[in-house]
Amino acid sequence: MAIRDITTAEFEAAVATGVSLVDFWATWCGPCKMQGAILETKLAPEHPELNILKVDVDSNPELAAQFGVQSIPTLLVIRDGKLVKQFVGVTPPDEILAAIGTVG
Repeated sequence: MAIRDITTAEFEAAVATGVSLVDFWATWCGPCKMQGAILETKLAPEHPELNILKVDVDSNPELAAQFGVQSIPTLLVIRDGKLVKQFVGVTPPDEILAAIGTVG
């Protein structure tokens, strides 16, 4: 699956079924660019089955607040609409995959 940018309005439907990886980020955030590169070059191409979603915190502050996002990048692993794991800061692909594997 390709990486998709989503809004607050699209969020519930986007994470309703299966396992989703949600990246809370902002265009001005250097570490977010590093995390984005990991998602784009490692996770998305090597794991096309992953539902990878990006949420711009500047455009969707209410969604960021709903999950208590205070630092970015923040990654959420969501299974069938329920939060199962949260990472703050740049997270390596093996750590993300390990978390997804434990909820898969």
